[in-house]
Amino acid sequence: MEILDLFTHGFIQRALIAGSFIAVLCSTLGVFLVLRRLSLIGDGLAHVTFGSVAVGLFLRTYPFYAAVPIVMLSALGILKLVEKARLYGDAAIGIVSSLGIAGGILIASIAGGFNVDLFSFLFGNILAISTTEVTISIALSIILVIVILFFYQELLSITFDEESAKVSGIRTEWINKILVLLTALTVVLAMKLVGIMLISALLILPPVTALQLARGFRATIVISSLAGITSVILGIVTSFIANLPTGATIVVINFIFFLLSFTYRRWK
Repeated sequence: MEILDLFTHGFIQRALIAGSFIAVLCSTLGVFLVLRRLSLIGDGLAHVTFGSVAVGLFLRTYPFYAAVPIVMLSALGILKLVEKARLYGDAAIGIVSSLGIAGGILIASIAGGFNVDLFSFLFGNILAISTTEVTISIALSIILVIVILFFYQELLSITFDEESAKVSGIRTEWINKILVLLTALTVVLAMKLVGIMLISALLILPPVTALQLARGFRATIVISSLAGITSVILGIVTSFIANLPTGATIVVINFIFFLLSFTYRRWK
């Protein structure tokens, strides 16, 4: 089969379109998370997503509808634990993460064990994405990117110096809430792309790759987005040709990009 013939298939087209939009969102948001040392929040919320998917399957509803409110509330819960319980960010993420995974296992056990649907969300199955899911992915990705652009200066300020941003009049507590809610929605969107277990890689690897090459903040976002999109396209095509898991292939290609950029920086 010619490589170009792959792009004539509807499921490949849907996967590439949805994957590209989600990749841009993850890569852009990931830059803020990595620089604020909050990159593990994606991993923590991914575990909560596992629990919320189990809830959705138990209630016999589309898991996305159950995941959105549960993961958003969990993101706010992490923020509250950091602010009110005087915990460090990684401790708060660990608490919510462990609760999410434990809840998911309990619910799956009550429902009769792990089924095929739950495993498809765990490891991703973007080649099976539906037209409705593509539409949801595009719409939410565009909305979230617009929100990031709208609050760009505020997000930039708290990323590099939150105390100075607070003194200058920026309502940092609201910006922090916006950041974690954006992360929650992004994690839910990305679960179909690379799977719940690999979501954090899509938030971390493109930004750290860009940080090896870029010399400015905007350049970092652009390079991160390009790395994310390229890894998704190559990952989908490679996985289909070689009959490999798509999500894992996308993550491995992202890691190869990081190794190449790191080697280039060290050599230069």
